[in-house]
Amino acid sequence: MRVIAGSKRRLQLQTVPGMTTRPTTDRIKETLFNMIGNDVYHCRFLDLFAGSGQMGIEALSRGASYACFVEKDKRALACIRKNLAHTDFTNESDVMPGDVLICLRGIEGAEAFDIIFIDPPYQLGVERQVLEAINQYGLLHEDGYIILEAALETDFSFLEQMPYEIIKEKCYKTNKHLFITKQ
Repeated sequence: MRVIAGSKRRLQLQTVPGMTTRPTTDRIKETLFNMIGNDVYHCRFLDLFAGSGQMGIEALSRGASYACFVEKDKRALACIRKNLAHTDFTNESDVMPGDVLICLRGIEGAEAFDIIFIDPPYQLGVERQVLEAINQYGLLHEDGYIILEAALETDFSFLEQMPYEIIKEKCYKTNKHLFITKQ
């Protein structure tokens, strides 16, 4: 796994040993960041269920002004911190250890985020709760959007009852990215 583009292009990143985190492949990461293009430049990026931190680090490398990483696994947290030190992005970032829903409550009232990336463990079923918390705590900038990574078969019909709408969907072999904005 590596940084694809930007100021830290080609730097290798560490991953968490084992299968607890399911890192996004370089190919999918490159496709995703090509889709969001210039939106990353000077944005505030929130990386939920951050794993190794590769998505937020890619955003920083491509010009994001700030990234916040939320993760509860202790090995993943150590990996994020090592990757931030290796890429020299510790000053542009914060790492929040703990459960995503508790951490979201903890950053209520902070400056809103332009891009929120959510990659929960598949089949955990927390997508609705996380989206509700983001809305309740006012964490998404009015012009911002959420990118949600999920298994292909994940049902998002619950979004019809929420103040969100899907503006784009990109499907891959086994997963998909939903681009969601507030209505």
